[in-house]
Amino acid sequence: MILRALTLAGGLTGAAAFSQFPEASQQYVQRLGGAVDALGEVAAAFDRSASAEGLTREAALAEMTGSDFVERRRKDMTAVFAQHEKLSADLAAFRQAGPFMRAYHISRVDTEIARAALAEFKPALPLTLAGGIFAGAGFLFGSLAVSALGALVPRRRGRRRLQGE
Repeated sequence: MILRALTLAGGLTGAAAFSQFPEASQQYVQRLGGAVDALGEVAAAFDRSASAEGLTREAALAEMTGSDFVERRRKDMTAVFAQHEKLSADLAAFRQAGPFMRAYHISRVDTEIARAALAEFKPALPLTLAGGIFAGAGFLFGSLAVSALGALVPRRRGRRRLQGE
């Protein structure tokens, strides 16, 4: 009886947790879009400065030598361009994907952006088909996890006899 109650509680916990994924992933995509926009503005400003001097991005980066500060700035800008390219590709993949494919692409998630999105995330009642399906999958996963843990616990057969019987 206790194992059934625990299994039900595990299923409900899994359902509640998994049902939040569609909205959480949507909020992540919104933050990712903001990060791509911000990096794009930095990259565009650099490109405008380079262009004003008659240089390409690569040529401008190559000219950034001479002092420790300027070389550090070159490395920083190179990292900005690489991050912008990576996050832009991730954003395109997430925007084209629905909630189920977003779960498939979870390995593409940027941890800093995900942390920021989750810090602001507020759980809500999922009223979409995707939320319902994720809730069902979470219920199944949670129930199976608790059942599997329960199978590992040795059970006593029969009832304990009262002393004196």
